[in-house]
Amino acid sequence: MKLLLDTNIIIQAAGDLLSIEAEKYISDERNELYYSSASIWEIAIKRGLNRRDFDIDPHILHKALTENGYIQLPITAEHTLLTGTLPQIHKDPFDRILVAQSMAEGISLLTTDKRIAGYPAPVILV
Repeated sequence: MKLLLDTNIIIQAAGDLLSIEAEKYISDERNELYYSSASIWEIAIKRGLNRRDFDIDPHILHKALTENGYIQLPITAEHTLLTGTLPQIHKDPFDRILVAQSMAEGISLLTTDKRIAGYPAPVILV
């Protein structure tokens, strides 16, 4: 199964803070693991704002994800256009682009955010 990890899942994985359920999905070698360039962007911005919950170096994280076989999913115009058609369930633009990427690419979005699960997208809530 193809899985797009949301930003919080990526941060939890980097800090060895994953739930048992999330760990099952990530450690299953049959799954292809994707991360969005939007997640790296979000971490860079929020770290620059000194958000304590984003205290991870985006350069090191990006390198570690790549070296560990995660597949980068770039943001395309199709993804950005799709965000405009989404219902206003969630106001966070980073979460909205992840939902749009999930929908456009047919990749399940692995998340801990209950609001994201309300979208008509392939979402796995852990």
